[in-house]
Amino acid sequence: MRSICLTLPTNRPCAATIAAVGEEAAYAVEHFDNDVHLLILDSCAPPVYAEHAEAVRRLPTSPRLTVHHLDEARQRDFLQRVTERTGSAKPELLRDLLLPDGLSYGACTDRAFLLAAALGCESVHRRDSDSRYQSAHGRPVFPVHHELRSLGKRAADAARGVDETTLATEHLDRRVAMVGSSFIGELSVDLGEILAADPEVYHDVVSLWAPAHWPAEQKRQLVAESFRGAGTRPFERDHSMLTLVDPMRVDMCNISFHGVHEQVPLPPARDTIGSDYFLLHLVRNAGLPGVLHNRHIVNFHTSERRTGPGFLAYQTRFAKFLLSMLHFLFIYDGMAESGDSLLDDRGHIRASAIAALARESAPLDRRENVQRLDALDSAYRRLGGRYTTVADQLATRRERLLDEARSDIEDFAVLTEAWGELMSAARQTPLSPPPSGRPGVHG
Repeated sequence: MRSICLTLPTNRPCAATIAAVGEEAAYAVEHFDNDVHLLILDSCAPPVYAEHAEAVRRLPTSPRLTVHHLDEARQRDFLQRVTERTGSAKPELLRDLLLPDGLSYGACTDRAFLLAAALGCESVHRRDSDSRYQSAHGRPVFPVHHELRSLGKRAADAARGVDETTLATEHLDRRVAMVGSSFIGELSVDLGEILAADPEVYHDVVSLWAPAHWPAEQKRQLVAESFRGAGTRPFERDHSMLTLVDPMRVDMCNISFHGVHEQVPLPPARDTIGSDYFLLHLVRNAGLPGVLHNRHIVNFHTSERRTGPGFLAYQTRFAKFLLSMLHFLFIYDGMAESGDSLLDDRGHIRASAIAALARESAPLDRRENVQRLDALDSAYRRLGGRYTTVADQLATRRERLLDEARSDIEDFAVLTEAWGELMSAARQTPLSPPPSGRPGVHG
């Protein structure tokens, strides 16, 4: 019987989401022949952690469902044992990349990948704390339904369980590496206030993540579909398609991976929106099959990113996302050009090829990023009000932000080069330390 890992990383109060994801885990064991490890990676302060622990105690129970609720101390303990097992000359550097002093969308999911390996899980299914499930006929619409029907199967076999197939014949012998869907509701990046205040400024800001050489019309098309997910139309009936999945059609709140997450990590960039979306591009460019379904999750934004220091921090994370595109777009182009050569003779991603592209992108001329910061500064000052404060803050950190864009991609190369050894070590490392130590699992 296979084991899967359904994971929920969180740094905010989300007891209701924990309860909902617990229901999805129960659905998975009731309807499919697998064991489920529900992994909650909790970076919250002790009072909120305690609220979450109470929510965990109330979750459905099943002999085939195990819940693991780990605070950062327990995650750090696990990572220390993993990195020391690798024999790396710099285990402390790897730990800092995987559990940095600061927010990292990629690193929190990388920890889930390693913990899933330690638990013996063959797939990872990620949800987010600022989202909820749709309902149909009075019941929640769980994405895991489609994920477990296809993930990890040979594509030719998975084709029998989907509604539509657009996959080329040469890809049918490969395993389904990803099953995902998108979201409805609020924009995935919290820019709705800018859109409402000034659509022209919104266009100028969002278009900054496009390649600089794109013509105006192509940038307008990108802006029109960016961050909108599947729009607002609610779920009516199931539809699934076996294909090479377009990264613009899926979201990391509604995603599952098989195999590929054990071969290449997510970029561990700190305080950078979108740093956890890398594998979506890799799966497509490497010609790995995926399934796109329509059990979209409902996205919403919590209040902390819209007021005071939280607002400034969020806008800075967005600015860093724009700057990261200098490097990621180069890597995406390189992956697209490489195509099947990204795979070895087993059909696995050659991590060395990805690390090489990352290193090649690091010394790119940063004048394009200087222009991005200039354009963002102009746009925010046109908006005025608290966006002027954001512009002032970005201006004072200008050189640092430019340097971090380069160092973040160098860190990604380092982690990618070590990822295979980290995965091997994780498979040999229990979540809990020896009995004389502190327990690492609540379930």
